[in-house]
Amino acid sequence: MGKDRKAVLVRISGRVQGVSFRVWTRARAEQLGLVGWVRNDYDGSVKALIAGPETAVSAMLKEFWKGPPGASVVAVEVEVASPVAIPSGFQITA
Repeated sequence: MGKDRKAVLVRISGRVQGVSFRVWTRARAEQLGLVGWVRNDYDGSVKALIAGPETAVSAMLKEFWKGPPGASVVAVEVEVASPVAIPSGFQITA
């Protein structure tokens, strides 16, 4: 991954399950040219790996605070991710 590219692991908390957050995330990520995955987590949060151009990753992180209609985001936690296991597209996983 080049120096203008970034990969982050994100945990989004609040009312984020049962509001199509994963579908919304995939659509927004694809619009921004990002790759990665998104899944519901056991604790009620949504977890996502997003990777791509640094500007697109930053834009997606801002989008996470909004979420889809019906979502109520209370936290977006971000940590740097290893670019080793990043998929070629954007997937919704179990």
